[in-house]
Amino acid sequence: MSTAPVVPAPTSKKASVLDIFVTFLIIGATSFGGGVVAYLRSALVTKKQWLDDSNFLELMSISNTLPGLNATNMSILAGNRLRGWSGALVAMLGMCLPGFAFMTAAGVLYGARGDNPLITAALKGVAAAAVGLIAATWYQLGRKSVRDAFDAFVILIAVLAIVEFKLSVPIVLLGVGAIGIFHHRPGAAKTHTIGEGKWISSLQ
Repeated sequence: MSTAPVVPAPTSKKASVLDIFVTFLIIGATSFGGGVVAYLRSALVTKKQWLDDSNFLELMSISNTLPGLNATNMSILAGNRLRGWSGALVAMLGMCLPGFAFMTAAGVLYGARGDNPLITAALKGVAAAAVGLIAATWYQLGRKSVRDAFDAFVILIAVLAIVEFKLSVPIVLLGVGAIGIFHHRPGAAKTHTIGEGKWISSLQ
C-alpha cells in the first residue's frame, strides 16, 4: 500500500528575500489550472523545506478564512513567516506578477478566439487536472492531520454544512472552530482509535 512521502521538518536556514521572490514567481508562473495548493506545497514543503506539513496546513487554514484569493493570502502569510514584512511583500509580488501578465494576454486572445472548439476543450482538460491536483494535495495533508475519529467527524460536518445545507464558509468555520476549541480545551484527556470502533473520552 502506497503512503504519502515523509517530509522532513524545515531547516534552520533563513530564506533570502530574493529566493522568496524567485520561488513565488515560479509558482505564480507555473501553477496552471487553479491547482496552486499543490504547487505551493511542492515548493515550500517538499523542495525548499521552509515549512513542514503542519505549518503549511496552519497557514492554508488561515488563508481560507480571509477574504481574497487563497494563493495571494497564502503567499503573504508564508512570506511573512519566512522573512517578515519584506518577505510578505516580495512573495505577493512574485505570486501576482505572472498571473497579471498572463491573464492580460489571455483576456485579449480569448476575446478574439474564445469560441474555438480546441480552446474550449483545452480549458475543460485543465480544469479537470486542477481538481485532481487539489484532491491529491489535500489527501496527503489529511493523512497527516486527521488523527482520530473527532477530526474525521468535524470534516464531515463541514462538508455537509457547505455542500448540502448551503451555509456560508465563514459561518461553518466559526461553528467547527468553536467545536474544536471545546474538544481540545485544556484539562480534557481523550483517547480515540479509528478502525477499531473505539472512542473513549474522559475529563481529567
